[in-house]
Amino acid sequence: MQAIHAKSPRAERAYAMLRELRRRFVSQLNPIAVQFGDGQPFEPIEWLRDQGRHGGGARYMATDLNAFNRASVNTSQVQYDDDPAKKLASASALSTIIHPNNPLAPSVHIHISWTEMKDGNGYWRMMADLNPSNPIESDTTRFTDCLKQAAPALYDEAARQGDRYFYIPALERHRGVSHFYLENHNSGDFDADLALAQAVGTAAIDTYCAILAAVLATRTQPSAEHRQRQLDYHTLYLFQVLTLDRGTTSGLLVHDQNDVGILASLPAQIHRGLLASWLAGMPVPQDALLRGLLACLPETDPCPIEDATKQAFAACLRQHYTAHPEAIDLQASGNSIPPTVSNHR
Repeated sequence: MQAIHAKSPRAERAYAMLRELRRRFVSQLNPIAVQFGDGQPFEPIEWLRDQGRHGGGARYMATDLNAFNRASVNTSQVQYDDDPAKKLASASALSTIIHPNNPLAPSVHIHISWTEMKDGNGYWRMMADLNPSNPIESDTTRFTDCLKQAAPALYDEAARQGDRYFYIPALERHRGVSHFYLENHNSGDFDADLALAQAVGTAAIDTYCAILAAVLATRTQPSAEHRQRQLDYHTLYLFQVLTLDRGTTSGLLVHDQNDVGILASLPAQIHRGLLASWLAGMPVPQDALLRGLLACLPETDPCPIEDATKQAFAACLRQHYTAHPEAIDLQASGNSIPPTVSNHR
């Protein structure tokens, strides 16, 4: 079986560009694994939506556990060309997270997607954010500057939306140090918007790989304190993704055929006790969600996050938002809220 791709020329062009970004990223990460790890390459894992009838995708997972704590570079395209009842024509996306093993190297998250409706409308979603557990100002400046150069006219707006999206009210802090986020972007010129999305993705990928290689070559002796900060930050990362990240939750609510891929951004282990300590600051009914997530975890510290754990998290999230559909309004947003779940129904 193979995935059937969208017929729309715009979707075809967008998906080709996103797969080229995936190739670009993996082709730079593999040599880093050779130089600083055991040389194990990223390996593709394919998945199909409805046996390929409505598309599918591939995630390239890191297998070099010496260089990477957890890393995944994903592309997907879902389409409903054969279903006239759907408002959505197709959704094409690149979504990636890299968590290096070295705690002095920052993590990165990048998401770029094109959503096309059957009425001819469409919009881009562009995100790029640097996530260090031990922040280094020069890394932050370098990453921020590359995004300013890639999108000079829109950077200030993207930074404002990013700072809003990645704020964690319960902890009164942000996830990450450099946030770029454009939601529902459509200038009316598809060619220009496609070029912008490619420029943002290319800048974030190339700059991050340069930062990562430089860090691994020079910051070679992290301390026990650095590693504890990484564990604590990975806990915060998981907390934000599972309780606030609208894109992750929407993906899980739309279908259950790629749960492990949708949750591929989760780090390999977290500090369970720290996660439990944040219960007191959670609003109702999200406190129940966090209790449910904690119940999915073994009572150990450090606490491993395995594929079975991800499946349990996915089931927990679906149960919670089925019981409390109003709670979706408590999730993160930029200046607008994309109707992702309703688009697929």
